[in-house]
Amino acid sequence: MAIQRFIIVVFIATTLFSMASAVPGVATYYTVYVPSACYGFEDQGTMIAAASEALWNNGAVCGRRYRVTCTGPTNQGVPQPCRGGSVTVRVVDRCPGCAANGLDLSLEAFSAIADPAAGRINIDYADQGAEGCVLAISA
Repeated sequence: MAIQRFIIVVFIATTLFSMASAVPGVATYYTVYVPSACYGFEDQGTMIAAASEALWNNGAVCGRRYRVTCTGPTNQGVPQPCRGGSVTVRVVDRCPGCAANGLDLSLEAFSAIADPAAGRINIDYADQGAEGCVLAISA
């Protein structure tokens, strides 16, 4: 019984931390192309994104993964664009025209969380780190 309580407490704490660390922003979408600013002609798949100038930080964001969740419309054109769920994308490029906390998602990533007819959506996104990185914590 104590183990079940512990697991429940850890799950709740993880969920609360995850929600607290999410950042609100705006997402648009684009057709995937190469070369990208981060990886040149190396294909990074279709679950990718371009970061706004504010996130770009001289390319330091290259390779970082973000969990992106649609939270609602930015206009009344498509009043309920969200499909539910989240998608994880890797930053491969920069988006000079994006809003300060904006991500330009690949069409495939955008379509997974929202109706592309919306064009722009409000999102929450959370940093998932860079793929392949290991966080070491020592006492």
